[in-house]
Amino acid sequence: MTRRLLLACAMALGLSQALGFAPAAQSTSTSTLPARLSDQQFWRLVTDSSEPNGFFRSDNLTSNELLYQYVIPDLVRRTRPGGVYLGVGPEQNFTYMAAVRPAMAVIFDIRRGNLHAQLMYKALFEMARDRTEFVSMLFSKPRPAGLRPTATVVELFSALAASPTSDALHAQNVRAIQDRLTKIHGLPLVPEDLEGINYVFNAFHTRGVAIRPTPTYADLMTATDEAGMSRSYLASEASFTFLKNLQARNLVIPVVGDFGGSKAIRAVGAYLRAHGATVSTFYLSNVEQYLYQDSKWTAFCRNVQTLPLDATSTFIRSSNNRGGGFGRGPGFVSNLGAMAAEVKDCGT
Repeated sequence: MTRRLLLACAMALGLSQALGFAPAAQSTSTSTLPARLSDQQFWRLVTDSSEPNGFFRSDNLTSNELLYQYVIPDLVRRTRPGGVYLGVGPEQNFTYMAAVRPAMAVIFDIRRGNLHAQLMYKALFEMARDRTEFVSMLFSKPRPAGLRPTATVVELFSALAASPTSDALHAQNVRAIQDRLTKIHGLPLVPEDLEGINYVFNAFHTRGVAIRPTPTYADLMTATDEAGMSRSYLASEASFTFLKNLQARNLVIPVVGDFGGSKAIRAVGAYLRAHGATVSTFYLSNVEQYLYQDSKWTAFCRNVQTLPLDATSTFIRSSNNRGGGFGRGPGFVSNLGAMAAEVKDCGT
């Protein structure tokens, strides 16, 4: 072993020990990602990787990308399960995660409000026994009766629509979410964080599936890929259960960070390298549009260069197609890119 390799190994071990992560059973032949994070390890990775709260022009409580499932068949062909999923924004990440089956996921967003949304989801995933109970809690409605485990997602949301919203259930769920995060997990959430989580949850209560008037939450969940296959994270109990299990093991990490910032992506990259992990997927939405506008794309590219990548590591990006093209009409369309090749030369 060369002196340089020995030094690299020592640095990786030092970072792992500094963050308090003990190696666990390997998820692949080289990865030492933990099979579970303790609550303390989870929160340390959140806080040590995060940057100060940033600004975006809207809350982005739900996606507005109705065609987001179109790329999933190709995405599954390109990637390997057991890697690390990176993403941005709210619930669309869960659908991509259910498709690529990562060993760990990190969700970045420039807004701390997205961390609040992800913590709300974490609590609900852990508390819900199945998809029906999950959507019942998410929208503060009594559990629809008579739904089989094999019910389609269309049947699920049709039954939900017939169930009345309940203020009493909402109040009960607010307490349950806070207790789950602060008492069971012991997360040291400050009052502003608890207020932020309540703000997100209240939006689901007051607006229902029309959190965003179009597409609605029901539209997003009942959308399909181009061949008509339903692939949302609520389309099957198997997908929901995979995500519930990942959340219960503290392996969905929300991080506050600017893609073009100096800390968040690099800190996560250092942690993943220390554990011999590889990024399988990075969902960008249309963030690159804003990175170009703010002259931050080169900084983002160099941040991505610090991530552990291989030839299968794949970007998912969205672009505004309101002028038509691609044969898919107006709206956002998604496409895939080879991460390692795209960031090989970041320019000046």
